[in-house]
Amino acid sequence: MAKAAAKSKPVPPVKAKASLAGDNSVTGPELTRYYRDMLLIRRFEERAGQLYGMGLIGGFCHLYIGQEAVVVGMQAAITPKDAVITSYRDHGHMLACGMESRGVMAELTGRIGGYSKGKGGSMHMFSREKNFYGGHGIVGAQVPIGTGLGFAHKYNGTGQLSVTYFGDGSANQGQVYEAMNMAALWKLPVIYVIENNRYGMGTSVERASAITELFRHGEAFGIPGERVDGMDVLAVKAAADRAVAYVRAGKGPYILEMQTYRYRGHSMSDPAKYRTKEEVDKFRNERDPIEQVRRRLIDAKAIDEPGLKAIDAEIRRIVNDAAEFAQQSPEPDPSELWTDILVGDRA
Repeated sequence: MAKAAAKSKPVPPVKAKASLAGDNSVTGPELTRYYRDMLLIRRFEERAGQLYGMGLIGGFCHLYIGQEAVVVGMQAAITPKDAVITSYRDHGHMLACGMESRGVMAELTGRIGGYSKGKGGSMHMFSREKNFYGGHGIVGAQVPIGTGLGFAHKYNGTGQLSVTYFGDGSANQGQVYEAMNMAALWKLPVIYVIENNRYGMGTSVERASAITELFRHGEAFGIPGERVDGMDVLAVKAAADRAVAYVRAGKGPYILEMQTYRYRGHSMSDPAKYRTKEEVDKFRNERDPIEQVRRRLIDAKAIDEPGLKAIDAEIRRIVNDAAEFAQQSPEPDPSELWTDILVGDRA
């Protein structure tokens, strides 16, 4: 991502609580970058929701609002050469991987300027250049693919790893356990990140899983795991650092259960009547990941209010530009139906 327009100065290390002991200190410029990256995701998703309401985005659209700390903290711990794969709630992951907001928004609106030429939409876009392998609409289907990416890294001796995201709604899928078994058996460099936002569509995790401590799902295969405050970007970064060190040491896969929360419904078509307004407001008012970082920056005197406003103005310009680009980009020509497809031998 581009550097923030506002200047920030180094400050003494800032500490945050994490699920396990670890050094999660951060400098002022680092914390400012986390703030900017999370704010870009938040403003982008808010604009995507507006475009969906205007009928400019078709099909399903799953927003990442509220979960920004998870992907920003994880990305801060890995390298651009590491592979990332996730489910259909994927716009935030794309932006965190460095994919351009113009291309992501154009894909959401089905335009030729999108990352998949307007043919993938919200749930299916990729960038080999940024080592982002999707966006997958089938529940849990990305987990075996992410495990395969880990296998490729180990087979080719690249020293890279695979960060494989999935939600609590995918945690009990059979293919997830098959993939974990393979990863443990062959000590593959895979970090499984369970984004536990407490509801798989409209079903709470307590009603869907016999064991609600999802980080324990790899115990049968000897895969270590930990539960992390996924609303705190510094706690995520500290846990990610531990997982990365374990995996890069050749010890095999690792599980991180990120306890997070989505403010919107499962998708734009979900009124989310299965939870109370008070519950949502409690997370917004007391646990918001962006507001937590904002307070830390102010308290540490890493940046002042005018600096924060400058970052917000810059982000709004980027998002407005992406929306304008998407609406001006033409729709793909019908001939694109025959490109980027695999044709098998009919013999």
